[in-house]
Amino acid sequence: MARLISGLVKSALVAKAFQIARREMAKPENQRRAKELLAKATRRRTAR
Repeated sequence: MARLISGLVKSALVAKAFQIARREMAKPENQRRAKELLAKATRRRTAR
């Protein structure tokens, strides 16, 4: 029974974290930062 409750709590926490991440990524400034980070990582990989 304790395992079931533990599993439910963990899945609820993961669902909440995913919800927060989606909400944050919907913000334009965070989208811009993500694009810049991806571009930087891509440039770094192609420079090797």
